[in-house]
This record gives sequence, structure tokens and C-alpha cells, in this order.
Amino acid sequence: MKTICLYFEIHQIIHLKRYRFFDIGTDHYYYDDYENERSITDIAERSYMPALNTLHDMINENGKFFKVAFSLSGTGIEQLEMHAPQVLEKLQKMNETGCVEFLAEPYSHGLSSLANEETFALDVKKQAKKIEELFGKKPTVLRNSSLIYSDDIGAQAAAMGFKGMLTEGAKHVLGWKSPHYVYNCNIAPNLKLLLRDVELSDDISLRFNNSEWDGYPLFADAYIDRIASFPEEEKIINIFMELSALGIAQPLSSNILDFIKALPACAKEKGINFMTPTEICMSCKSVGQIDVPDTLSWVDEERDVSCWLGNAMQREAFNKLYSVADRLRIANDPRINQDWDYLQASNNFRFMTTKPSNVGLDRGIYSGPFDAFTNYMNILGDFINRVNALYPLSIDNDELEGLLTTIKNQGDEIEMKDREITRLKTRLEKLEPAEKKAAPKKKAAPKKKAAPKKAEAPKVEEPKTEELKAAE
Repeated sequence: MKTICLYFEIHQIIHLKRYRFFDIGTDHYYYDDYENERSITDIAERSYMPALNTLHDMINENGKFFKVAFSLSGTGIEQLEMHAPQVLEKLQKMNETGCVEFLAEPYSHGLSSLANEETFALDVKKQAKKIEELFGKKPTVLRNSSLIYSDDIGAQAAAMGFKGMLTEGAKHVLGWKSPHYVYNCNIAPNLKLLLRDVELSDDISLRFNNSEWDGYPLFADAYIDRIASFPEEEKIINIFMELSALGIAQPLSSNILDFIKALPACAKEKGINFMTPTEICMSCKSVGQIDVPDTLSWVDEERDVSCWLGNAMQREAFNKLYSVADRLRIANDPRINQDWDYLQASNNFRFMTTKPSNVGLDRGIYSGPFDAFTNYMNILGDFINRVNALYPLSIDNDELEGLLTTIKNQGDEIEMKDREITRLKTRLEKLEPAEKKAAPKKKAAPKKKAAPKKAEAPKVEEPKTEELKAAE
């Protein structure tokens, strides 16, 4: 039986404000709050809520037959919490059905997997913890930013304990192989790999409303027929895209949601079912390893990382940012950490690209790649100064880590002693009433007999003198 794995990404760009050279050292707030609120509110209204309502209806109408997976970046969650909490509430209601899976991904939606193993691990663990807090489930499958993957990244994912990982079914990697099987990482054989079907995914997310496309108009029954026509042994069809494709890339007026809603009924007629990534990883065996020595992604025709690191400006900004990764991780300052998450976001480097793309790129406030680079580097200059100001630059990373470890250990020891004091106080409070209750009652002392009253002496009149007698 063929199985469709349907997955959607939810991520929101954090828009930086215009930041000039003379702002360095005087202004430590880097974000365009108005644009951030406007954009997330617009996307929630035009895409997220209509799409999630449709997917929720599909679950209710089809019972356990229809299943879907999501991954939410940590920065995207923060924006939803502030400006569109109804999206998270809807996802929580969908989660209650048992037909939804939430995947792990880097909290920042950044490129840490290309720069620093420890930073990447912390980035993923931070997002996984947030997902568990929101939905009560710890993710077991990893989806890296923009499906970035290589053999080394797969080994890191396996070391973090993930059962599987999503990535791109790129032709230059697969060669003659089909993306419709479960594969495994060649370094870590226990890590299952689910490869996106590029054509089937892009037919929905990129071409659905293109009247010049040969496949236009696309109907659900014809779409499912194509899947059913694949060779019998090709059983896993992975359809991955951004959730914003439903309503933004493909406007609601194109009837994109009607198309999506019709998929389960058409699939059921052809004996095709739906499963989540974890269900596939648990129930399907790998047919073999995939060798990915060079990093791939789902972006542009090259399916590599050149859209983020393809020119000298991007590499300069990238190297400058991650030059403080170890120091920042050691210092672990909450305010700095939040800025770190936002500055890592991959779109900051995407805005600096000089390569042509078949997908339109909205650079926002920037007039071009150099403008984006200049603004980002001004912000980065101030940020790095703040990182370095936390502790003197004369202290190297090893010495700083040793000092902070000592401070942390002392803090842990104080906290442990405080807990012990609290425990002993509580125990003492419980023992005092028990001791009073158990103590024998003292016998009342016998009352002393009242002492007999002394008899009053009779009054004796004094003899009157002769003078008094004479006066009388």
C-alpha cells in the first residue's frame, strides 16, 4: 500500500530595522516591530488560519485515516505568541486528535548546522523543548532549516537521538534512485531519511495557480492518479512545503484549499493512506544508504546552500556571526541569547544573495544585496561588542568557561544547601506538634490549704488622762 507523508513548515521572518553605523554602541534594539506584527497578522489571516481550519476539518471528516505533520521554528512561535495566538490554539486543538505530529528543527531557523556542532545541538534542543511545552510531545524526527542535510549533519542528528530526518530528494544526490523509499544516513545507519518528492511538492506550492503551466488546472483526482501509477514497490511519497503556500504563494482564490481537502477521499479510493514521519520511520525498513558528502537543501534549482553562502558578503557575515558562537554559548546571557536567535535566521543571509532565482525574493527594506549586507553588519558590530563586553577580551574561551563553571557549581551548591535548609525546616515544623502531642500530661499540683486567719486582738480603750476628763 502506498503512503503519503504530508508535512508543512511554519516559520516567520524577524524583520530588522534600518540600523546605521552611528547607531552602534547607542542602540541595542534591532527589530522593526511594526513590520513584524503586520506581516505575521497578515499571513495568519490569509494563510495559516484558513489552511489549518481546512486541515482540521479533513481530520474530523476522515478520522484516523488522514494525518499531517508540522514543524515550527522557535522564532516563529514567539511571533505567533505575541501577535497571532489563535494559530497556536488551533494547532493545539489539532494535536488533541492524535493525527498530527510536530517535528524538531533549529529554534532560530538558522544555519548553525553548517558552522558549529554544539550550537546546532543547543538550537535544536531549545526548539524541541518548546514543542514539548506547547503540545506535550517530544519530537522524534528532525527537520533542519530548509531541509539542509549532509552526511555529517545526519550523524549529528543521530547523536541527538532522533529516529529520522527529512531532506530533499535532489536529483544530483539520488541519481537513478527514487525518492519514494525510506533510506538511511551512511554514517549513522539507524537514522532513517525521508526524501521530498520535488515535483509533486512544487506542483502544489509553486505551480498550482500558474495558468501557463502544462499541468494547469490541477485536480485532486488526477494528482492522486499520478501517485497511484508509480511502480508498486515505490510506497513512500513525501510531500513537503511551507504552510504559507496555501494562501500566500497560492492565493485562496485559486481554490487551493478545495484541492487539498479533496485529497483524502481520492487517496482512499486508490488504496493510498496517510502516515506521519515517525510512523513511517517505525514501520518501514531502509532500502539502503544515501551518500551526501556535500550539503543540500530544498532551495533554488541547485538544491544547495549557495543562496545563503554563495558570495563573499554572505560568507563574511556568516563567519563573523559564528566567530562568537562558543563565547556566547559559554556566557549564556538571556538578552543576548534572544538577539542571537534572531540574527542567526537564514533569511538574513538570503537577502544578501546575488544569484538569480526562479522564486521571487522580497528583500523588504533593502534596495539590494549590498544594502542588506551593510545593515546586517552594522547590527552585528553592535551585537559582537555587547558579547565581548560581558567579560574582558583578555580572558580566552577556556578560561572563561572555567570561571563560569566554577560560578555555576557554587550556585548549584548554594541552591542545594538552600533546599536542604528548607527541607529541615519543614521537617522540624512537622516534628514540633508531634512532640507536644506525645509528651505526658503533668499532674496538677495539690491546692495548698488556706492558712487559718489570725484572731484579731480585742480593742482596748486607752485610759483617759486627767486632762481629758477635765475637758469633758
